Amino acid sequence: MEEIVIFGHPSLRTKSSEITEFNNELEKLSERMIKIMYEAPGVGLAAPQIGINKNIFVFDAGDGPKTAINPNKIEVEGSAVFLEGCLSLPGYYWEIERPEFAKIYCQNLKGEPITYEGDELTGRVLQHEFDHLKGKLLLSSLTRKERKEAIKKITVNGFPGDDI
Repeated sequence: MEEIVIFGHPSLRTKSSEITEFNNELEKLSERMIKIMYEAPGVGLAAPQIGINKNIFVFDAGDGPKTAINPNKIEVEGSAVFLEGCLSLPGYYWEIERPEFAKIYCQNLKGEPITYEGDELTGRVLQHEFDHLKGKLLLSSLTRKERKEAIKKITVNGFPGDDI
């Protein structure tokens, strides 16, 4: 089973590629990602977070696991500030302002069009995981000063479980 890669890994800064084959292998990847997400524990996991730059993420904002493939459009509205973390930045959280509501257009495991939408946690997770597929990490949502302070703190303190 792949481990979650952390800040500094090249897959986190690489734009993911389109998925063109909807088969048993894709279903197994989705199942494995859901398992990794729950074990972390987290509410979302994008393929780049396990070193795979494919357009797929999984999430569970409280109503069961879901898989989003090839998200190509996201609509957002409103604004909310919320304490947000990332499995690739374990142990760190920041107050992040994002749109409160998100609606994302993607495909399911059979390649059929599907839409996920929600506000609060669901809306935030959809935006966060969509960002990962574009090679954008949570740190880029911070101001320049906040990002500089966060990177310094990570450099000095490492991540929980690191042998620094």
